[in-house]
Amino acid sequence: MIPILKLKDLTDEQILNRDIQAEENVSAAVDAVITKVRQSGDAALLEYTEKFDGVKLESLRVSDEEIARAMMQVSPGLVDTIRAAAANIEAFHRAQVRQDLVLTDKPGIVLGQRYTPIEKVGICVPRSPVAFPSTILMNVIPAKIAGVKDIVLVTPPEKDGSVSPAALVAAAVAGVDRIFKVGGAQAVAALAYGTETVPAVDKIVGPGGIFVATAKRKVFGKVGIDMIAGPSEILVLADGSCNPKWVAADLLSQAEHDVLASAVLVTDSEELAEAVQLEMERQLTLLPREPIARKSIEGSSKILLCDSLEEAIDTANRIAPEHLEICTDDPFAILSRIKNAGSIFLGKNAPEALGDYFAGPNHTLPTSGTARFSSPLGVDDFVKKSQFIYYTRDALEQVAQPIAAFAREEGLEGHARSVTVRFEEEGCK
Repeated sequence: MIPILKLKDLTDEQILNRDIQAEENVSAAVDAVITKVRQSGDAALLEYTEKFDGVKLESLRVSDEEIARAMMQVSPGLVDTIRAAAANIEAFHRAQVRQDLVLTDKPGIVLGQRYTPIEKVGICVPRSPVAFPSTILMNVIPAKIAGVKDIVLVTPPEKDGSVSPAALVAAAVAGVDRIFKVGGAQAVAALAYGTETVPAVDKIVGPGGIFVATAKRKVFGKVGIDMIAGPSEILVLADGSCNPKWVAADLLSQAEHDVLASAVLVTDSEELAEAVQLEMERQLTLLPREPIARKSIEGSSKILLCDSLEEAIDTANRIAPEHLEICTDDPFAILSRIKNAGSIFLGKNAPEALGDYFAGPNHTLPTSGTARFSSPLGVDDFVKKSQFIYYTRDALEQVAQPIAAFAREEGLEGHARSVTVRFEEEGCK
């Protein structure tokens, strides 16, 4: 049963209680995987796929025939839903596209910033229990909008060597260029360093378990990464007006993800807290993934009872959750006071699943409190910014001596002379 705890009785550690650092044995195992993939390439990927996924593959790459067959296997209704979700995701993310900027407000000076897409991106999609088509849409579509030319998707195969037909449909709809049947730390290593078959990319994005997260941390610097994601989280901020059945269902929607997933209710209503606690027990028995959800509820989840709604709002900001539901009659009155959250769901008719699948905002979100300083995946994750500077000779001459003085203050005579040398010889242009 999910515990009800009074906020005033808890320490910060008890309120937060999150850590995404890999244990030492995980770190060592990932080091070994990366080294072997760098040394043996495809042979290592095939070996690890047989060892960890239980399937012996002849080829790592998903063929055009497999994709075409998947389009025939998936029901027309689901294909239509995938296309509708893709359209919503595309519309939302197109609004994020930035424009180049140029400043010409000073005579003889042109300053600017331009955006260029990353050339090659690798997207990791876990199999849990199948490769999620929603994750494919959320990661691929912003990359396509940004202008990425080569999008490589990696996902572990099923026991029969296939990839979920719905996942392949989503990949086709989103516009993936190549798909490979490989997952885990070995997939991250392949994307970072390349093998005979899997190309090296410039950035790796997408979720995964502790081995994928640790591998992404270790290859960062060789390639870019989106974030180090921890277990899924939801925080429901609710007052006494909420329906406890709805709140319980929303909490369980995240608890079924993973035994380490965190589902937290923060409320100022003791009556709601007790009703949700009982309702969660009832609804747990309805879930096919009850054993997973129950471990999450009993190990990583809680109901925090606050003295006031003000205190509940402050607590939500302290926790900085991945998903935050504001279940009150006037959620917009609270929205401006939320400082730390990955994605915010407003009102009683916006369950977290709406954002996971269909509404349009991204579901790849900062976890483990990192919403304090990071953001959801978006178009910006797939572009680079370059600045440019142009000065005429007259414009440079006006600032040459101040620049030189600044450089000499820092003990860098070479910097100073790179400016002043341009004006030492009469007639030198």
